[in-house]
Amino acid sequence: MIEPSALAIHYSRFRVAERILLTGHSHQAWPDVGLAAQQRAWLDAAELVDDKWPRDLEQAQRVREGFARLLGDKAEHIALGQNTHELLVRWLSALPLRARPRIVTTDGEFRSMRRQLNRLAEEGWPITAVAARPVATLAERLSLQIDDRTACVMVSSVLYDTAEMVPELPLVAAACRHHGARLLVDAYHHLNVVPFDSTALDLEDAFVTGGGYKYCQLGEGNCFLRIPAGCDMRPIVTGWYAELAALDAARPSQVAYEPGAGAFAGATYDPTSHYRAAAVFDFFQSQRLVPERLRLANQRQVGILKNAFEALDLDPVVAHVEPMPDERRGGFLAIRTPRAADVARALRADGTFVDARGDILRVGPAPYVRDDQLHAGIEAIGRAVK
Repeated sequence: MIEPSALAIHYSRFRVAERILLTGHSHQAWPDVGLAAQQRAWLDAAELVDDKWPRDLEQAQRVREGFARLLGDKAEHIALGQNTHELLVRWLSALPLRARPRIVTTDGEFRSMRRQLNRLAEEGWPITAVAARPVATLAERLSLQIDDRTACVMVSSVLYDTAEMVPELPLVAAACRHHGARLLVDAYHHLNVVPFDSTALDLEDAFVTGGGYKYCQLGEGNCFLRIPAGCDMRPIVTGWYAELAALDAARPSQVAYEPGAGAFAGATYDPTSHYRAAAVFDFFQSQRLVPERLRLANQRQVGILKNAFEALDLDPVVAHVEPMPDERRGGFLAIRTPRAADVARALRADGTFVDARGDILRVGPAPYVRDDQLHAGIEAIGRAVK
């Protein structure tokens, strides 16, 4: 069992013992080791100047290894980016959209993907957005939309607004395989709070994206795209890091790519985030905060939140827990209320941190949050809703 009080001492800068931080699904606190790592990035730049880049690339490799551990994969299959959107755009640019113009997705995807696909639809691209709910049948309904003109399917493994896990993704993977389409899975709300195993999920030939801003506690600037083995795609939107290994031998007229994940690299970036992320990955390992333990701790905490909220006995029209099987609930508790944004603002003024998406109040614990803080948070929500 993870002991929050013992863990909280490592998050002193975020004052997790003093505040009710229930944004664990969005912005978790950073452990104190991250500050020293950021300072080291600055000092390395001051000491080494332009010779800092080999050291920066070492940090990037440690970040690849950290994400690979969470995915049950190899670091060589991980491309890094400052955010998922830049990786998504590179990936879209590598698809054979002239020959296969159709893109299949859902109406429950995060804003980065949703906005980009909506904009493509405005330009006449055939985008099919399947209703995300009911989630129990989503994979089957997605599969029925895939045909030989489909370039790709883009779907989350856990929905960002309600934390409901999408079951039966192997059905989608099999349909993509049958029709020669690519599959991209957004695992941002899955990673490091629910164990992810690409082999067990039959996603070995799928692309997977996500990042460290949420449950990984890595902060901004740390996102990834998992590239399946044997991939030879050539993104049209490409940066010079994609030919870094052969840079000196490259001809000006030649567009060369590194193999696999290297082809999806970008260009010059701020490496500070990688210093921080590498230190936090090391911290998680030292504390034995592996996904299996984090899942058990999170389920217990979400259970406390759910039971405490239902004990308020509120009118369901005013506010109710979004219904779903407990085993299919991801990292946070979704409370549906027409005044979700107003409630979130009122709670923030009262020192309780949650957030809202539409009419959903998202209440997310974290491993450093104590049980009494969970109960206090629900009591505050009850007052604000009433």
